[in-house]
Amino acid sequence: MSNKPISARASRLAGYSPALINGLIAVLISYAGPLVIVLQAAQAAHLSAAQTASWIWAISIGSGLSGLLLSWRLRMPVITAWSTPGAALLLVALPNLPFAEAVGAFIMANGLIALLAFSGLFDRWMDWLPKPLAAAMLAGILLRFGLNVFNGMQGQPVLVGLMFGVYILARRLQPRYAVVWVLGVGLSLCAAQGQLQLADLSLHLATPLPVWPRFTVDAFLNLALPLALVTLSGQHVPGLAVLRSEGYAPPAKALVGGTALVSLLLAPFGAHAINPAAITAAICTGPQSHADPSRRYVAGLACGVFYLLIGSFGATLAQLFAALPPALIAALAGLALLAAIAGGLSGAMAEPTQREAALVTLLATASGLSLLGLSAAFWGLALGLLTHAVMAWRGPQRPGQLAAPTNSASRAKA
Repeated sequence: MSNKPISARASRLAGYSPALINGLIAVLISYAGPLVIVLQAAQAAHLSAAQTASWIWAISIGSGLSGLLLSWRLRMPVITAWSTPGAALLLVALPNLPFAEAVGAFIMANGLIALLAFSGLFDRWMDWLPKPLAAAMLAGILLRFGLNVFNGMQGQPVLVGLMFGVYILARRLQPRYAVVWVLGVGLSLCAAQGQLQLADLSLHLATPLPVWPRFTVDAFLNLALPLALVTLSGQHVPGLAVLRSEGYAPPAKALVGGTALVSLLLAPFGAHAINPAAITAAICTGPQSHADPSRRYVAGLACGVFYLLIGSFGATLAQLFAALPPALIAALAGLALLAAIAGGLSGAMAEPTQREAALVTLLATASGLSLLGLSAAFWGLALGLLTHAVMAWRGPQRPGQLAAPTNSASRAKA
């Protein structure tokens, strides 16, 4: 009997190994960086260990199932994850909102996203919302995390300083794995200094803990609406763009609507928003996963399976991160978000005619402004839109009156 069929099969399987490895790396990066922000939000909301484990379980299972099903159905590497800017928003909103109302806001936000996706209004809605304002709100929400890196140097200069140095060096040499390097070095230094408390760490499966939602106007304005906005503009749009940049044609209804439906189902267990990933997706969608674009969907399948396996032990993950020094957690979260902050700032200032409105949105959101029970994210967007409307208004024109020159025309004339 010939060994050629066996050899050919083994060769094909070996060809998929980069896709499998990249799927695992994408999952590890998600847990090394974005999960830290979720845990910080859970601590700010004073959630119990069981509620935190349920939240980790929900976003992990949601990411795994949606990525697995969409990759298989569409035959493209669809990498899904939880909303990182959404988790950052929760860090500010949850301390002032009962968790039952927060769960109600999760449902309302994802219901709104699903409605926009399946009605075909997604593209039109994103065209209506000025992109610089959406980017400015995202940057304003994330800015405090970046500042925390340098504030942390005052209390732990050696730990945070070394993590920052490793991040800069890794961004120069291996940018995709910078967060993994930072986590590894931070953990090594903490272990050498005896700052890790891992004696009580044990392997536990997570138990899903449902929360009965409560729907309020306050929760809709302060959390649901901003959560939908930052998830759509900060996750869905760049997530689709990553796939398109590699030559795929992802259907927006399937990706945006499908992940929103998964989020709706898992919201009572703590899933705030599941969406197409952007940063981690870039690891799996290019030729480094497979030379043949039609076979890269295996990376999406692998990513989904690893999310399901690791996320099932949400209680152990919560225990693990709770044992880490707060300075390490804060520095890791801030460094993991530096690229997103830079992208938000770049997008906010990209259009000269909308810089004033974007700056108002950025500063109001970052300030922590709270008026009439409404959060800074709401006021940032509202004041930004007001500024945009005033700056764009031309006023009534009399017959025969020439339109006022645009800013660019005025500068050219000057």
